[in-house]
Amino acid sequence: IQIMAVMEHPYYASFGYQVSNFFAVSSRFGEPDALKRLIDAAHAQKIAVFLDLVHSHAVKNTAEGINCFDGTVRQFFHEGERGEHRLWDSKLFNYADGGTLHFLLSNIKFYMEEYHFDGFRFDGVTSMIYHDHGLGEVFDRYEKYFGPNTDIDALTYLTLANELVHSLRDGAVTIAEDMSGMPGMCLPVASGGIGFDYRLAMGIPDFFVNTLKKSDEALDLWAMWYELTTRRPGEKVIAYAESHDQALVGDKTIIFRLIDKEMYDHMQKNDGNFIVDRGIALHKLIRFVTAALGGDGYLNFMGNEFGHPEWIDFPREGNNESYHYARRMWSLVDNKNLKYDFLNEFDRAMLKFITKNKLLEEQTAINLWIADNKKILAFKKAGLIFLFNFNPENSFEGFLLSVLEKGEYTTVFSTDMKKFGGFDRIKLDHVYESFYSDDVSGEAINIYIPCRTALVIKKL
Repeated sequence: IQIMAVMEHPYYASFGYQVSNFFAVSSRFGEPDALKRLIDAAHAQKIAVFLDLVHSHAVKNTAEGINCFDGTVRQFFHEGERGEHRLWDSKLFNYADGGTLHFLLSNIKFYMEEYHFDGFRFDGVTSMIYHDHGLGEVFDRYEKYFGPNTDIDALTYLTLANELVHSLRDGAVTIAEDMSGMPGMCLPVASGGIGFDYRLAMGIPDFFVNTLKKSDEALDLWAMWYELTTRRPGEKVIAYAESHDQALVGDKTIIFRLIDKEMYDHMQKNDGNFIVDRGIALHKLIRFVTAALGGDGYLNFMGNEFGHPEWIDFPREGNNESYHYARRMWSLVDNKNLKYDFLNEFDRAMLKFITKNKLLEEQTAINLWIADNKKILAFKKAGLIFLFNFNPENSFEGFLLSVLEKGEYTTVFSTDMKKFGGFDRIKLDHVYESFYSDDVSGEAINIYIPCRTALVIKKL
């Protein structure tokens, strides 16, 4: 579990990203002992708990923050323009200052020893490691990583932070929110790296957001394959289709982009609706292809597993200080008469399936077929063959699927099962006999693949 907005912040609508007191947990959610009990309860169920750590900047406030704590800016921050983040309107740490390093490193140790956090997701790493904070930059050449724009002091701090975390606890995990793809980010310090265990694959949700703004036919499967599979050897990444960045007001979650206002009137299981059916089918496909192909870990933002219909927003002037959207409606998934149950059942089965078959541990995926005109994607990973049909209209009878090895095959997973909100068009116990085909220059089977459906085929 990754917990956000823990460190005290004066402005609720900053979502915890404008920290005022780095050693205080937010009073909005209870006493410090309540957080300790929460973490203990998670540990009792063998669940690790990570803190969303904001060491990339701090709130400018002087009344309740650390800005001008001793009467000067320079106690913690750079002076002048270098100490101001023009987009976030916040103060920027001076990572070359010994006192600042001690302050931030002790902050890490405090949360590990006092609250027993098991690791950290470091927020805003890209902003930290470049003098221009990576704003508007496309990192398409290596000199952009290792040039005068690189903040060596920030990289040194992150290296020290990773060394500290891993020295304090075996198995502790650090995750970098870095959109630039800095080389060595996830290599051990002993190998010349910065020391993170994982990097967030931030391009994946951006790809899906940009795709869903277009038509279904505009989906570029080659671009999707590139986004989901291209990473440096030895670099572990956390894949995700959407996170808090998409769930906050001003943006839309995937399910809300797909179904929108129809979610308010047509989510009863006995209510047939084409828009809802399309949305449920694509929501399953997007999550499944991301989890199966996108990385070494899979991240889900709360409520996305069952398609929560609304964004998250906190009290602010723009919504008349309302708390109405500062929540998730867990009752929706508990109601077995609603289609949220379909999405949740699929998520439960998907996670069980990828865990059982160790998909996140297997790095090699073999591209078997990409047909952009048909919207078909097929690949092999962990001894399984995955077949995705993103086509909005066409199902394909007798589709020729390369299986590489001679033998008998059967379907072991289908997104089209009725309990997942599908139409049960696939028989899971059917056996397919492979045959040699010149069209694929090897063994193949003929299989039926319905529109907006994903199947997993296994050799018997």
